[in-house]
Amino acid sequence: MSDEGDRRDHVLEVALGTFARFGYRKTSMDDIARAADISRPGLYFLFTSKPNLFRAAAIHALDRDLAAAERVLADTGRPLADRLIEAFDAWTGRYIGPMAREVTTLVDTHPDLLGDLTADYPARFLALVTSAIATQRPGRSARADDLARTLRSTAIGIKQEAATREEFLARVAIAVDLLIPPARRPA
Repeated sequence: MSDEGDRRDHVLEVALGTFARFGYRKTSMDDIARAADISRPGLYFLFTSKPNLFRAAAIHALDRDLAAAERVLADTGRPLADRLIEAFDAWTGRYIGPMAREVTTLVDTHPDLLGDLTADYPARFLALVTSAIATQRPGRSARADDLARTLRSTAIGIKQEAATREEFLARVAIAVDLLIPPARRPA
């Protein structure tokens, strides 16, 4: 990756945290430039406006999370339960805690800036989980979709209640064990 690509990725990481900390309306391009240790003109060279930067930061985070979940779920040499738990951690677990709640609030309160992203990415994640379950349980793809949807809904609920990432992971592991019991897991 080029230095410009690395700098762009760094700005996107910093921008999402800055938007989460101060809120979209209160965050200025100057705030992000300072936090990213880049000049304001340099920031505008990379992103022409605050809405463009916000959308790019959200896409960057979603792409990273989805790619991580996809890598984990594709590793069929590992037990399905382990892959599911790790995929939900990659998709949701890292968003546990006060700052994470701010990111969720930020996304929820500015759907106009994100458009179809708020539906598209979760649907893509659900399709990955469904496919992983269906691959391990051939001939039961309808059931795989039900299991995937139930796991996703459960993870969303756990995310709202869990105080730590560790608690989130422990509770997701329980949900996976309940929905895909070890005795029924393929070898």
